[in-house]
Amino acid sequence: MLLQDYAQVIRSKNSGPFELTIDIIFKSLEDYLFFKEKQLLDTDKVATLYQMKKEDIINFEYFEAARGIKITIPRPWSQGSIGESDMHGSQQYANLLTVEVPVN
Repeated sequence: MLLQDYAQVIRSKNSGPFELTIDIIFKSLEDYLFFKEKQLLDTDKVATLYQMKKEDIINFEYFEAARGIKITIPRPWSQGSIGESDMHGSQQYANLLTVEVPVN
């Protein structure tokens, strides 16, 4: 199965001109707890997916009230600069769509 099979929402957005925030909201509390307890998504995995150093991840936190994970990373290019291809940061979640996870 894939992460997208467990998640109700996977999205990314600007978190200022130099950062992106990625939200993963799970379909159920059970799915959220499964991911959290098994640490199926962590900073190592995010660093690999986004080709960055683990230490460069600004924030990675599980948030039970929302049944979700919030990740904040630096933008590859500052918003609106030359070479920047996603002004709103709304397409940066795509790397997470291929994350494989064991069946719960």
